[in-house]
Amino acid sequence: MAAAAGSGTPREEEGPSGEAAAPQPQAPTSAPGARLSRLPLARVKALVKADPDVTLAGQEAIFILARAAELFVETIAKDAYCCAQQGKRKTLQRRDLGTLD
Repeated sequence: MAAAAGSGTPREEEGPSGEAAAPQPQAPTSAPGARLSRLPLARVKALVKADPDVTLAGQEAIFILARAAELFVETIAKDAYCCAQQGKRKTLQRRDLGTLD
């Protein structure tokens, strides 16, 4: 947000069409009890350990893999939702996910 000229109070920035721009997503705060990952890290670690090619996996690597999986699922879900909207539907179908065959 930008400050209004001379007032010191924040105001919303305007987009190119003159209307207020959508607020940008904020990074998660480190509030007590806030989770940085939505996937259970123990489950991700178990999946990593199931791979015979993996010998060691540090906690940071497990967190990065969990976060990457979350972003992947989020992207796929958003794309599928857009496809459903284009078809004027509210229910996702397999074909919305693209070619999985």
